[in-house]
Amino acid sequence: MRRFRTRSPGVPVALALPALLAIAFLLLPLIGILARTSWSELGAHLTSPDTVEALRLSLLVSFWALGLSLLLGVPLAWLLARVPFPGKTLVRALVLLPMVLPPTVGGVALLLGFGRRGLLGPWLENTFGITLPFHTSGAVAAATFVAMPFLIISLEGTLAGLRPVYEETAASLGASPLRVFLTVTLPMVAPGLAAGAALTWARALGEFGATITFAGNLPGTTQTLPLQVYLLLQESPEAATSVSLLLLVIAMAVLIALRGRWTGAAAGSADRPSRRGPLPDAGTEGPPAAGRAVTHAPAAPAEAAVPEERRRLHADVTGFNRLTLDAEGGTTIAVVGPNGAGKTTLLRALLGLTPRAHAELRLGDRDVTSLPPHRRGVAWVPQNGALFPHLSALANTAYGLRAHGVRRAEARRTAQQWLDRLGVGHLARRKPHQVSGGQAQRVALARALAARPRLLLLDEPLAALDQTTRAQVRHTLRGHLDGFGGVCLIVTHDPVEALSLADRILVLDDGRVLQDASPAEVTRNPRSPWVARMLGRNAWPGTFGPDALALTAGGRLIVADPLPEGTAALAVIAPEAVSVHRVRPGGGPRNVWPGTVREITALGSRLRVLITSDEAPDLVAEITPEAAAELGLADGGSVWTSVKATAVTLVAL
Repeated sequence: MRRFRTRSPGVPVALALPALLAIAFLLLPLIGILARTSWSELGAHLTSPDTVEALRLSLLVSFWALGLSLLLGVPLAWLLARVPFPGKTLVRALVLLPMVLPPTVGGVALLLGFGRRGLLGPWLENTFGITLPFHTSGAVAAATFVAMPFLIISLEGTLAGLRPVYEETAASLGASPLRVFLTVTLPMVAPGLAAGAALTWARALGEFGATITFAGNLPGTTQTLPLQVYLLLQESPEAATSVSLLLLVIAMAVLIALRGRWTGAAAGSADRPSRRGPLPDAGTEGPPAAGRAVTHAPAAPAEAAVPEERRRLHADVTGFNRLTLDAEGGTTIAVVGPNGAGKTTLLRALLGLTPRAHAELRLGDRDVTSLPPHRRGVAWVPQNGALFPHLSALANTAYGLRAHGVRRAEARRTAQQWLDRLGVGHLARRKPHQVSGGQAQRVALARALAARPRLLLLDEPLAALDQTTRAQVRHTLRGHLDGFGGVCLIVTHDPVEALSLADRILVLDDGRVLQDASPAEVTRNPRSPWVARMLGRNAWPGTFGPDALALTAGGRLIVADPLPEGTAALAVIAPEAVSVHRVRPGGGPRNVWPGTVREITALGSRLRVLITSDEAPDLVAEITPEAAAELGLADGGSVWTSVKATAVTLVAL
């Protein structure tokens, strides 16, 4: 078979030649060092007492500078990446300044700030006896001043790429801000931190200008290796070349070790710990770990729920969401509505994690409004689960227990029990990237349930599961919720999930409550077109005129029991109540429209047919395959539809 290669666009000569000259300009000095090195005397030059002493001092100064940069720079990078505050642009410019400032000017600035006649120097000397200029500590201060920006910039970029949902989830499990930073944030940004630390160390090792200006050039005290090179250039150029080669090798080793992390050439997302993503199968088991076979483990049956103390929920929510929520302990509320209705915003307001809405929240006899998220007793499962990628499934599940002070062995035992209940106990040792999406969602659910929260918030917790696994996990979850003493809010788009798990259904639209009723009432009389469609119904809003419902989308609908003129209403029509004909029907139907078949889909043993019309909104009919064959239905075919006036259910809005 002949293969054809696609040709890339030609490189303009006007760009290629300057690029090649740039490469030559950067490469030639390095070649010069290699060409001029006296290889026969290299060992003698590098082992001379002065060079060894300068190398020792350089390593001492650079590692102290790295330590100070980590101590001061990591918090500053986190502040710049995570906290909005006035003057952030100015602070970031201040961080970048040492990178563009001439090193000697930096040394002069250090003298004027920390020297014996500087702003802070006399106080340091008189109070603590600390003298920085012309001292090893001064060399450390100079190296830290010029090198720390590399760490801050690298780490800030990595933190900015880390989605806050991981830290927010950890807080909802009871972890304090410091614990979140140490156990979640730092491990997840470790590659960026390592890259920044390596660059910081290398820059501190090679610092010259600020050091000689601020700390001087005192042998054994401040004469680091770069300063030694400067002296050797005057006395022994061959030895200076050999020491320069050593510094060049160290710098190249750092760049090779980084492997493009600084430039982003090979860097992955901050919240993607492995090049392998989650396994594609959402509900079945992923490939077994090497060397052992794993069979599919069905969800364990729900254990008998131990009744907990009932904790009532009361919340007054303002902002984008405007509602009051009251529920007795043990109540499960399904929150439904179209995209942008405010479902997730409501959950985040209850967590205290969003400025878009504010919740005055009382759980039982405790007012938790003023408490930070980690002290509210509110556990959250976000849409993607947000499992911590550096922890195993077992450690993820035990995280909330450990955050609440449970001893390690007890926390892991309880976590294993919850994993077993949800059918993923055999995955306890695997990391999140080693399990499928559905398995990860079950682990996230186990993690939230294990924390025994006062309020449980689930944002589409079963969306990633296949139908069989979803039924198993739904049964397990229902068993837990039966004994749960708090209130549970579940955001869902699945009607089965809403009807089978919830005691109440809360319908939101544009942040407001359209309906708050039992599943049976919402099913009979949905007050939202979106909910009616979610339940598989046709839903047409309109306003009553003299003799029919004037539809918002255009057209008229005749009903058996009209409402007063001017009343806004929602007409709900079951798909099975829609008749489809090849020719215009005569006789009984009061509502008849011509239309065109746009889509035919299978739903169990029946077919759902989407029909569009210029005289009415889109209409879904449900018919048998036999009827479809008899009518000769096909996409694009012309049909007539009819609906009896008595088949229309009206809900006043």
